[in-house]
Amino acid sequence: MRPPIGGILRALLGLDLGHLATIFAILIFSLTVHESAHAWAAWRLGDSTAQQLGRMSLNPVVHVDPVGTLLLPLIAFTTGAPIIGWAKPVPVNPHRLEHPRRDFLYIAAAGPASNILLAVVASVVMRMVPVSPVEVEIGYGLPIWSVAATAFELNLLLAVFNMVPVPPLDGGNVLAGLLPSSLADAFDRVVRPWGFLLLYALLLTGTLGALITPPYLFLSWVLTR
Repeated sequence: MRPPIGGILRALLGLDLGHLATIFAILIFSLTVHESAHAWAAWRLGDSTAQQLGRMSLNPVVHVDPVGTLLLPLIAFTTGAPIIGWAKPVPVNPHRLEHPRRDFLYIAAAGPASNILLAVVASVVMRMVPVSPVEVEIGYGLPIWSVAATAFELNLLLAVFNMVPVPPLDGGNVLAGLLPSSLADAFDRVVRPWGFLLLYALLLTGTLGALITPPYLFLSWVLTR
């Protein structure tokens, strides 16, 4: 089965409002699952802070950030501008974790892992719904396949993007957990305060695309071969 690469790009360039609405709805759902996974992992590892605040929920209202989740994606979808969006960060109290550095790494990785899981589910749906190679080439075929293909593409992008090792992305927190304590402290002091600026620099110079494209294509190939 051929990976549905470029479906989101086609919708953006062609201003297909129906497909854009589908992308936006799937984005909200995927971000909701992503943040809920962080909260669930924290709860399982001993920190109930997010759970007590209602963040271990699939209700998107508790996770949506008006600017990062709604405004910036809408601007990007309608103008083609570069996008960096976010949901409300899940609060974690490391003092409640038995092994703070290790457990925080697991909590950070839970978000991208949930997007990989959603992509796997979407790929199974794509295999179950018949679609011809011509339909894949010229655009999406049956509505169910179209939604599954969009969810597949978007969740892989979210997972790979979030694993870029730059704070405040999850990959930055995973890297900090993997580094020795002295290097992790230096990483937090030197890199973390400039994380957003570094992320925008990677985006505007095209470096971010070069970083995420190879793992995205590899995962697409693995899940759709």
